[in-house]
Amino acid sequence: MNNKEISVSDMAAFCKKKGFVYPSGEIYGGLSGFFDFGPVGLMLKRNIKELYWDEFVRKRQGVAGLDGSLITAPRVWKASGHLDNFFDHLIVCSKCKTKMKAEEFIEDTLNIDADGLSEKELKSIIKEKGLRCPKCKGSIKVEKPLNLMFSTEVGAGKESITSYLRPETAQSIFANFKNIFDSQRLKLPFGIAQMGKAFRNEISPRNFLFRVREFEQVELEFFVHPDKVNEVDGFEDIKREKVNFLSREEQNKDKPKMKKASFNEIAGRGNKWQAYWLYLGYKWFAEHGISRENLRIREHLEKELAHYATACFDIDYRFPFGWKEVVGNADRGQYDLKQHMKESNVKLEIFDEVSKSKVIPYVASEPSFGVERAFLVFLFEAFEFDEERENNVLHFHPKIAPYKVGVFPLIKKPELIKVAKDIFERLNKSFPSYYDESGTIGRRYSRQDEIGTPFCITVDFDSLKDNSVTIRDRDTKKQIRLKIKELEEACQELIEGRREI
Repeated sequence: MNNKEISVSDMAAFCKKKGFVYPSGEIYGGLSGFFDFGPVGLMLKRNIKELYWDEFVRKRQGVAGLDGSLITAPRVWKASGHLDNFFDHLIVCSKCKTKMKAEEFIEDTLNIDADGLSEKELKSIIKEKGLRCPKCKGSIKVEKPLNLMFSTEVGAGKESITSYLRPETAQSIFANFKNIFDSQRLKLPFGIAQMGKAFRNEISPRNFLFRVREFEQVELEFFVHPDKVNEVDGFEDIKREKVNFLSREEQNKDKPKMKKASFNEIAGRGNKWQAYWLYLGYKWFAEHGISRENLRIREHLEKELAHYATACFDIDYRFPFGWKEVVGNADRGQYDLKQHMKESNVKLEIFDEVSKSKVIPYVASEPSFGVERAFLVFLFEAFEFDEERENNVLHFHPKIAPYKVGVFPLIKKPELIKVAKDIFERLNKSFPSYYDESGTIGRRYSRQDEIGTPFCITVDFDSLKDNSVTIRDRDTKKQIRLKIKELEEACQELIEGRREI
């Protein structure tokens, strides 16, 4: 809906002004990579999380939830490979001492993909291209790889041990796999999901909320019988659906081009369960107001595959700073359970009722959803500077919008205020509503447009005679009269898309 391209820095300023997001500890100069969510941003973020969890966990039979601790036994990270493999390459300017992530520096400078490059390859590119520090033009060198996990001491004195803030939510799912399987009496195929905070000591946080050091994610591990990775109920119904797709082969060309591909084609590059969960994620964004033209699925190159993945795809969004990942989806195979079995000496195989045999389940699909990144997706997609209104408008889908309804008395008259407050208190019990009696009615409409409230109700003098009010649509600016007694049902239908103004 954008008719005014908004930069990421402009979006950050807009979010601060309107109460969505603030730099953390700003009165002390802030701390790079950390943000606080203000009153309106908290509501938006909560809506995103609840709608996603509702769709992929609560409503789905055979998917269980978990809330694991932020710090766990350090051997978990040894088994998972994070201690040995979870790092970025750091480059430092010899003159001004600026520190940068090597891959991002090369991508920004040369406009090439640098993911998965080895230390030797990075050094070679910097030397061959004669790359210098972007700030002072000093020489730069590649330092030792930097592990991205935040370490912390658990306990006191000689009894303390070094552990880590979790860099992902997935590992507590694997560490608790047997507990959940046994207590919930699950049968293959099934999923285990977790929503929560993760922490990564990024070398160079950037692009506002896109790359930060503290973030939330929803990760779902979908376990199947290792011999049934391509047995998916319902796949026939979706396999011909087409999406924007960027293949591995295209990315190796000088000028890669997206093409339309079916989920059947994508399944051929990974597996059917992976393609099925990609479809569900893609559809979820589209159903909540994101243009399909601003979404694509990208296949990972071999060199950028994580140490645990045999195939991986991203759902990308077209941000002002380029196509970037919002949801990752990896085929993790049996890697994690086997690693934890080896490190812990605990058997994590299960008895499969159908095959009547013991198996180590196979993670055919791991949708990993970035909450802050999705938050940015909805903001950028919704943002418009309306020339006619001379005002910013956020065209959120009603289910995503922080407030669903604004309620106003036309002017500050006691008799109008009483009716308006009665309506507000009644509606606010069913969905988040906002009451405002300050300023002109036009200014109050504008304030709600700027934070994305889809519907506004105005109590006027006619309301005192006919028990009706005016309800206005944010996007079309159309208005209709409704009886006060019909408001709650009508607003619910409007939010759910079963009615239009």
